[in-house]
Amino acid sequence: MTLRTATLRAMSALPLPNFADISAPDLQAAMETALDEAQNALTRLLATPAPDASALLNLEQLVVDLEQAWSPLRHLHSVADSPAVRGAYEACLPKITALYTELGQNPELFTLLEQLQASAITAADPALNAALEQRLRDMRLTGAALDANARAEVAALKTRLAKLQSQFSTNVLDASQRWHAHITDPQQLHGLPQSTLATAAAAATAESLEGWKLSLDAPVYLAVVQHAHSRSLRERLYTAWVTRASALFETAPGFDNTALMDEILELRHSLAQKLGFQTFAHYSLATKMASTPEQVIEFLQDLAARAKPVAERELATLREFALERDGLTDIEAWDIAFYAERLRESTLGLDQQALRPFFPMAQVLKGLFDVLQRLLGITVTEQPAASAWHPDVRQLALHDAHGKARGFILLDPYARAGKRGGAWMDKCRARHQLAGKPQLPVAYLTCNFAPPAKGTDAQLTHDEVITLFHETGHGIHHLLTDIDIPSVGGINGVAWDAVELPSQLLENWCWAPAAVRELTAHVDTGATLDDATIGQLRDSRTFLAGMAFVRQLEFALFDMQLHLHYPCGFSADATSPGAYVKATLADARAAVAVVPTPSFNRFANAFTHVFAGGYAAGYYSYKWAEVLASDAFAVFEEAGLFDAKAGTSFRDNFLARGGTEPADILYARFRGRAPDSAALLRHNGL
Repeated sequence: MTLRTATLRAMSALPLPNFADISAPDLQAAMETALDEAQNALTRLLATPAPDASALLNLEQLVVDLEQAWSPLRHLHSVADSPAVRGAYEACLPKITALYTELGQNPELFTLLEQLQASAITAADPALNAALEQRLRDMRLTGAALDANARAEVAALKTRLAKLQSQFSTNVLDASQRWHAHITDPQQLHGLPQSTLATAAAAATAESLEGWKLSLDAPVYLAVVQHAHSRSLRERLYTAWVTRASALFETAPGFDNTALMDEILELRHSLAQKLGFQTFAHYSLATKMASTPEQVIEFLQDLAARAKPVAERELATLREFALERDGLTDIEAWDIAFYAERLRESTLGLDQQALRPFFPMAQVLKGLFDVLQRLLGITVTEQPAASAWHPDVRQLALHDAHGKARGFILLDPYARAGKRGGAWMDKCRARHQLAGKPQLPVAYLTCNFAPPAKGTDAQLTHDEVITLFHETGHGIHHLLTDIDIPSVGGINGVAWDAVELPSQLLENWCWAPAAVRELTAHVDTGATLDDATIGQLRDSRTFLAGMAFVRQLEFALFDMQLHLHYPCGFSADATSPGAYVKATLADARAAVAVVPTPSFNRFANAFTHVFAGGYAAGYYSYKWAEVLASDAFAVFEEAGLFDAKAGTSFRDNFLARGGTEPADILYARFRGRAPDSAALLRHNGL
């Protein structure tokens, strides 16, 4: 056994990945070994003289081994980036992209799987049958049915796309982390929360600077635009935020994503057409609940027709408030969040920052665990995370009501240098029994909350509590599966526009009084939130909800139109870099937005969900799934917040089934009918 093979085997044998003792070169070596072994496994599989169901199981094992080697390196690139990690990641990315493309295109494998399907060998096993059907579908979507030349062209397109999308994300991270505002005048920081000031002071001290150093980490940016009394400081951070990774970015224009966006769109369109689709939007929907781009646009426009009038009234109220409070006649984009918070305080008597001491991380986790136990019968305990990539990482173990282990969550809660912004759940390991013994699923759960001061517990905003619940919803979808076939277990094989259902459903418990009391314990007194404050918090859910609603519709409409109308678009000057993207975004904004956008805004240049992530022609999924989530929560509104029967039904009929059946069938089995949008509009005060 070679050293590289030994490293890979040692990593795979552990109950959890060991990040503490494995270096980037080790991970790269293990990945290269996994690629070689996957290629050898494919060769053996194709040599099977009379393929049966074991051939499909061997294919599942091949993919599991590959993903298990790739997962740690991919994850470190997102949460602990360094020159060594980035070098290893970029060296392996084209190779694994090429192998995945081959697995999706190989004509011999395609023929073998078609023979299996024709033989009906898997028909008696719903999970195995679903895995076979989805594998064949995905192979057709990768070009397996094309001739050799066309397959080669598709493979080249996918390899190039993977590289460009990775570069897009890297540019956003690098540009963001090269920017800072060094502040020495404390008056400039008037209004900022103490937690933000402490973070900024610590950042300055770390570089032997006087005063404060403000970064573009999301918690810092949001704190400034929501609370800084200095309008010039708000404008400065807003400008930096919306020009990241563009030629207008003041610190690092070398990370401009404009040309990358144009090429990504061109390659996506070419890929779709080579695979027989009219546009990339049509190609994207081949694996989703929605059937056509036109259906999605109609869905978004219908919601906009209901929400935009409300949002326009809300903006008018906000303008009036800014005029009365400060004589402001020209409210700008960098003023919106600030005056929204002041209006919230004035109207509801609610100061979101003043609630932070009621939401210490330890109590929030305790309350979250209590919700999961009461709702789904799941016990969550924290364990030492000795093999983690950073001291902040927390290891959570999940057990069912019978004490049976269900898996682990690796929670990485705080923002720091070298970590991509945002919040997400990603698969670390999948549940399976392919090697004769069960492997428990493991999820990465990543957030970017403001880190605590040394020796203290982090204090979250209510919005951050919602984010934690949201990502945990994804985590339990991955962990609570009963399916042992990895490609259709957990979130695998689930239609993309249904994946957000568990995450958005779980958010609702952040607003329920009985749950909120469990989530709160003041850091000094231990007191929970009183009923009056909880009432104010609940009222805030629909406060300016129309403006937030149409903002998401803007993103979704832009994304779908971007991929549906390419390359003709909206009379954009095709010779000007980024013109099509700008024109499409302007069209979406004209249709649904209410807040005027400055001409220098380059939002799309940092829209990683669409240009670097999995939401291309799929961002509408958030609103689509929100309809499902609101409709699902109505069951608990009727039966009881912690109704065990309803919770068990959702767990068994949706979470546990993964991608073994279409999401609309699983949802109807839980709900007793198709979803209805009435609850969504009610929950948003629309």
